[in-house]
Amino acid sequence: MQDLTTEEVASAVIELGLIDPAKMPGVWREIGSHDATLEQFGSVCVRRELLTGYQWERLRNGYRNGFFYGRTKVLYQAGAGSFARVYRAIAQDNQEILAVKVLRKRFSSDDIKGELFLREGRMGLMLRHPGIVRIEEVGKEGVSSFITMEFVEGQTLRELVKIRKGLDLARGLDMAAQLIDALVYAHGEGVTHRDIKASNVLISSKGRAKLVDFGLASFAESKGKKDDEIGKLRTVEYAALEAAGGVRGDDVRSDVFFLGTLIYLILSGRSPFKESRDRAVRADPKRYAEIEPLGRVAPHLPRDLVDVVNKMLSLRPKHRFQTVLEVHEALKPIQLRCAGDESTATPDVPEKVTQVSSTKDTRPKTSEKPRIMVVEVSGKSQDSLRQFFSKQGFRVLVTENPKRALTRFESVPAPADILLLSSQVLGHDAVSVFNALAPDPYLKKIPALLITSARQAEIVAEAVEDDLRQVVTMPFEASDLLQRVKTLTGNDA
Repeated sequence: MQDLTTEEVASAVIELGLIDPAKMPGVWREIGSHDATLEQFGSVCVRRELLTGYQWERLRNGYRNGFFYGRTKVLYQAGAGSFARVYRAIAQDNQEILAVKVLRKRFSSDDIKGELFLREGRMGLMLRHPGIVRIEEVGKEGVSSFITMEFVEGQTLRELVKIRKGLDLARGLDMAAQLIDALVYAHGEGVTHRDIKASNVLISSKGRAKLVDFGLASFAESKGKKDDEIGKLRTVEYAALEAAGGVRGDDVRSDVFFLGTLIYLILSGRSPFKESRDRAVRADPKRYAEIEPLGRVAPHLPRDLVDVVNKMLSLRPKHRFQTVLEVHEALKPIQLRCAGDESTATPDVPEKVTQVSSTKDTRPKTSEKPRIMVVEVSGKSQDSLRQFFSKQGFRVLVTENPKRALTRFESVPAPADILLLSSQVLGHDAVSVFNALAPDPYLKKIPALLITSARQAEIVAEAVEDDLRQVVTMPFEASDLLQRVKTLTGNDA
């Protein structure tokens, strides 16, 4: 790099596609001369935000690759592990901030590790759940394998607990419920995680817990010999636990155990066993058999909650919950009771909710009033809809933000039985949320009605209707609207 002139470097950034040629005249005007030093050129480019510091340092060190992976441009390195590096990147087509995980070059010639890495990405493409980091693209740039995924602004669970120690009961149970819901979904798709630990849980700035790194997961439907061998790969911790319990290498009850270690950590503020880099320590079954009971570490916790976690952490697999769904069933009444006991509990928590049998149907089964969420900007219309549905026996939730409503339906249990969107003011924002439900495997069973006016023919044309999503155009009879709601929610008997 030291043999290149500033002009040559300027040509390189254009040829590489790092800087738009139309931006270069402004750079030269600020510098004042094409005879500027490399440092001057780089300083101006970084200050004008045409290059990031990471990109400039890479250019200065003579690199001409590693700036682009698939449809993304790398901004800077966000993290690194022994297996791969993670970069913050920007999508060139829509400017979305994404993360790019790139396999270290020393593993490029290792067929097993290379396949394992790409398999993580391919498996992630199949998983679409708000509690699992979304995979966008899997591929290769030259010899470098990469996975592009959702970028989560926040911190790992390990970092969060290190700062805050144990979470309060309501918040801790909510976070546990989020992780449980994600694993119920993954197991339902035939995928076990195989590496559940605090550093593989990301907590977004909004408090959403997301599982990441299914790279050591076991795909139950693998048939080929090579796939079977890869499917049995797991961490030292999983191998030690399964050897002690006498079970195979893809047993879902191993995920139950290590999920229990996370709930233990969340509620008590400390890991159930001492962390160690020593492989021999981590492979010792005694480490998993001699866990101090949660009730002794956190005596303030409810007895039934302690019993659930202790059962999850049983060394004998047959003594644990046999599925994560069983854990959900055991914790749900505790969570509802504790939420009711909290003075800060929100009014959106259902008074009585029966067991949610599957994450594929996120509508709450309540023994109380049916619920409807109304998305409407006009205060007058809000009041009219609230009064009307309240008189018909509904509990009515109202919001002005359609995207916020969609986010709330990603929680379990869902906040309402049906979503009612008014496009009279919200226009395309309302129809975009209406259309977002059906393609999403997690939200596709949420019923919705889109209210439009007679002047919104383009909105009606844009809306995609199906058995659970319908458009209602004003004017209409209130009785017709009520009947549609009852039909879509199955309450028309």
